[in-house]
Amino acid sequence: MCHYIYDYKVKWGDTDAAGIVYYPNFYKWMDQAAHEMFNHLGFAVSKLFTEDKVGLPLLETHCEFKSPALFEDVLEVRTTVAEVRDKVIRLTHEFFRDGKLIAKGYEVRAWTTFAEDKLKAVSIPEQVREALTNMKRVSR
Repeated sequence: MCHYIYDYKVKWGDTDAAGIVYYPNFYKWMDQAAHEMFNHLGFAVSKLFTEDKVGLPLLETHCEFKSPALFEDVLEVRTTVAEVRDKVIRLTHEFFRDGKLIAKGYEVRAWTTFAEDKLKAVSIPEQVREALTNMKRVSR
């Protein structure tokens, strides 16, 4: 299974007073990695939102921490499309530092429209479904 790779260098502001990455940042990076993956597939989240009136709200998230990340660590976030259902996408994210897994998590997102000023889950378009399920290459 192919995955999208998002690299991130930990900033001082990402850490707590002990110099360890503050845990909510992992959720922020999962979100950023998902957006970058959609952009890579040709479905820029900004265009989906402004032109197509489509959003990808989170329904569920989880992250399991194995080892702390520190200031100036370079993290590799591997995002994999784990499941594509009619209206829902499940993405998994693995965080690596120097090839070692330090955290892993997932997010479940709904494909929604707000074209009529009401947020409503709708079926994922076929071209998006195909791009998600046939992601051919690892990207950086």
